[in-house]
Amino acid sequence: MLYLYLIGDIVMTSAILPEIHERGTHMGKIIAVSNQKGGVGKSTTVVNLAAALGGKGKKVLVVDIDAQGNTTTGLGVRKRSIVNTVYEVLIGACRTADAIVPTAFKGVSLISSAQKLAGAEIELASVDNRLMRLKMQLLAVKDMFDFILIDTPPSLSLITLNALVACDSVMIPIQCEFYSLEGLVQLTDTIKRIKDGYNPNMYIEGILFTMYVGRYNLTAQVVNEVNKYFAKEVYKTVIPRNVALSEAPSHGKPIMYYDRSSRGCEAYETFCSEFLSRIRQRNKK
Repeated sequence: MLYLYLIGDIVMTSAILPEIHERGTHMGKIIAVSNQKGGVGKSTTVVNLAAALGGKGKKVLVVDIDAQGNTTTGLGVRKRSIVNTVYEVLIGACRTADAIVPTAFKGVSLISSAQKLAGAEIELASVDNRLMRLKMQLLAVKDMFDFILIDTPPSLSLITLNALVACDSVMIPIQCEFYSLEGLVQLTDTIKRIKDGYNPNMYIEGILFTMYVGRYNLTAQVVNEVNKYFAKEVYKTVIPRNVALSEAPSHGKPIMYYDRSSRGCEAYETFCSEFLSRIRQRNKK
């Protein structure tokens, strides 16, 4: 059913694509952090990369489009206290700028998730340009930030497709286990379909190994398998399985604000530096 959206909307949206791509050439970068498998560290990566970028003086907007709202919680924001969420943004009930709230962390702002986001699937299904809703809304604030990080649901939903259409690139966290390989294959197939019909300039920003345990044979097998096909995309930095990383969300803090001496903090700060370095290298080409 979802692929019918991809096919059926191409003609409908083709007329506005050139304008959107042209307007987006001098603005901040939108990155969808996505994997169709859950529990791979998407929300953890969004929260901690955003905080690390903010610590380096970057202005970051986090957009939580996962109805579970783990990223919103991980940034210390209570969902019930927010009037305008990403749900209101998607259905056009408020301006994008009116849904942005500050966090307690340097350089990081948020558009919060909401439980009612699950109902947006039904409401958007009958709307014109339903796959372009998030892209059009984020254009209004794209020039206010250096980076916009979108935390996506762990499924191929209409909401996820909105994120893939809206983004400049996709970052893929992957846990070192067999089922994550299946999720990677499914996501790369979806990315190809989105590129062909909606977002021709989109590319894979990078693949990040999370919950890494070097002593496990399976870890080495998964890493080797992914590198066979995605060697250029794989980040050198890996995120280890770490107790402090697991504890930080329950305190509503990124790891660098919860336990700066932890291995998890060191890993995400190293990853942030590699992430920025790769972007600088790409911009030189």
